[in-house]
Amino acid sequence: MRTLRAGRATGMPEMELTPSDRLAPFWPLIPGIRWGTLTVGLVITAIRQVYELDVFIWGLVLLGYALWRTFRPLHYYDGRLWSIVAVLTEVALNVWAVVGTGYWSSPFIFCLLTAVMAAGFARGFAFAVRTALAVAFCVAVPHYVLTHNSATFNKLDTAQWTVELLLVALVAGYASRLFGEVEARRTLAVDRMSRLAEANALLFSLHRVAQTLPASLDLDDVLASTVSRLRDLIDFDTAAVLLRDDATSGWILGKAEGVRPELTLRDADLPPPLRAAAAGAGSILIADLSSGEGPGLGQLSRSGLYSPLRARDSLVGLIALEHQAPDHFGRRELGLFDGFVEPAALAIDNARWFGRLRTMGAEEERSRIARDIHDRIGQALAYLAFELDRITKRSRTELVHPELEQLRTDVRTVVTEVRETLYDLRTDVTDEHDMAETLDEFLKRVAERADLEITFRHSSTGRLPLVMERELWRIAQEAITNVERHANAAHLSVRWECDGQNAQLTVADDGEGFESGYAGRLDSYGLTGMRERADAVGARIDIDSAPERGTTVRCRLEAPA
Repeated sequence: MRTLRAGRATGMPEMELTPSDRLAPFWPLIPGIRWGTLTVGLVITAIRQVYELDVFIWGLVLLGYALWRTFRPLHYYDGRLWSIVAVLTEVALNVWAVVGTGYWSSPFIFCLLTAVMAAGFARGFAFAVRTALAVAFCVAVPHYVLTHNSATFNKLDTAQWTVELLLVALVAGYASRLFGEVEARRTLAVDRMSRLAEANALLFSLHRVAQTLPASLDLDDVLASTVSRLRDLIDFDTAAVLLRDDATSGWILGKAEGVRPELTLRDADLPPPLRAAAAGAGSILIADLSSGEGPGLGQLSRSGLYSPLRARDSLVGLIALEHQAPDHFGRRELGLFDGFVEPAALAIDNARWFGRLRTMGAEEERSRIARDIHDRIGQALAYLAFELDRITKRSRTELVHPELEQLRTDVRTVVTEVRETLYDLRTDVTDEHDMAETLDEFLKRVAERADLEITFRHSSTGRLPLVMERELWRIAQEAITNVERHANAAHLSVRWECDGQNAQLTVADDGEGFESGYAGRLDSYGLTGMRERADAVGARIDIDSAPERGTTVRCRLEAPA
């Protein structure tokens, strides 16, 4: 069973490189020497006009071997027995051919040079020298034993060919060393290039995913997008995202595909790989879940990737990908997975925080609605109750018809205010109505009921995400309502600009203004809630006001650099 952890030096197995063929750099050279020495042997045979059967047979054998090795070159890999056997077979074949066709007088004597060179190219100086001495011994000893009482045994030939074989061995060994160093540098360069190419591909994939990570602040959208982006990167059968529940110190199922775990889990209920991920600092790859570190989330899962989701130095969740085939995930998938989880964790944490702020925003919205009802409807109803009491008392002694007519007019006014308040509360940006349309509609109603000269300018070439537009709309609504109720202004100017990435809202009046540092007035005008809404969407709000100089509210939202 193999377990890999991303981002750790300990316990991470080194990448095994394919052993290099030490004869590969000499492939064009060895067949050329083999054919050259064989051709020399055949030419010598023709010149001597010696057409003996053994010479003919060995010529055919060497010719067939040369043809075979032309299409199946000789290979040598360190540590592989068959490689050394192949080299020694070439040496033995040429020795037998020489011994069988006249020893040092054999027409194929030059073929021994090919065998010694091949041995030197394969294993260097020492092996080449030993091979040369062994060849000389295997040719000279049988020749001496069979002809030691004959004048045909020539010690000078033996010494001469032994020296020549040793010289060839030294040249081959030196060439092997030079080519070996060059090949080592080439292999290292190729390996580095392949690693750089792999790293570049990994970074490109992660960059592409980072660009498509959800900009939405809705948690369900973020979770669905996270799993979808992972599927674009990695093939899996099962996926699950668990969110940390700090209130219970347990886990809540955020998103799952291919498996149906419990909606809530305790630490003890987590599968062993997820418990290990929660306790660790990086991603974990388990190649075979059936070998002791399983089971996983899925009953049929046999391999998996697991990672903690950490953001702002805290554990916010866990993520798991599993497949039914063992060894399905490798080092590439582990690298992609480990590079993906950090931005995904940040996106999930942002969405959770925004959910909390939205909950607090709902409380603020309820407070605003209560304030609107109190300011506009509550006071009017209190006035109507007071007038009814007064008219009731006067009706006992006086005619009250004019007062009743006035009261009926006041009731109609209150009903109109109730309708306006409810209409304002229902007004919001939607997928069909953007910020500019909503502001224009709202300002027309304000102009009808307030003695204000209103100027509205807008320039929109794109839209923000809906949740952001809604927060900015509430800021605009609060600022405009403040002008309507508290500023005693004659003119209201509103400007909205948006290009889909950046936006600016400006609400300015020429009213009474206030001391911007007066905290009590800030709270009473709802400016604290406006700042909180701006912070929730990453906007900046500036409020410029002074007594008798009016107020300007500017809210700017800028795309991240």
